[in-house]
Amino acid sequence: MESLQVKDYMNHYPVTFTPDMVIEEASLRFLKTKQIGGPVVNDKNKLVGFLSESDIMRKMIESSYYSEHISDVAQLMSSDVLAVKPYDSVLDLAEKMLCNKPKVYPVIDDDDHLLGTICRNDVLMAMDKHLRTKFQASK
Repeated sequence: MESLQVKDYMNHYPVTFTPDMVIEEASLRFLKTKQIGGPVVNDKNKLVGFLSESDIMRKMIESSYYSEHISDVAQLMSSDVLAVKPYDSVLDLAEKMLCNKPKVYPVIDDDDHLLGTICRNDVLMAMDKHLRTKFQASK
């Protein structure tokens, strides 16, 4: 299973955000794509943060109490992002996912440019496919 690589199971077209995007627009992107989180990239497509649905919900709740304008992505995103490389092992990532909170990991190249994302469901699918193939071959 070590031969399973992130690049073979990642989402090449994830929902993305920019730091200057207003939260209302980011919320609409989540609603349209049904994704639960996404990378924040700068104008050179370099990963600068990560935004989740819960980040937006937290701010929307706060804003509803105070009737104030909702902030932009830069104010809500997490800057300390756990990311993986396309050549990383899916099995290693599965182990990381058991220990860490993120359900979605940005996939970046060696220069921190965004290539896609991989989520728990993608990892589970890769492992299931591998085990089914191995089981079929042993029959």
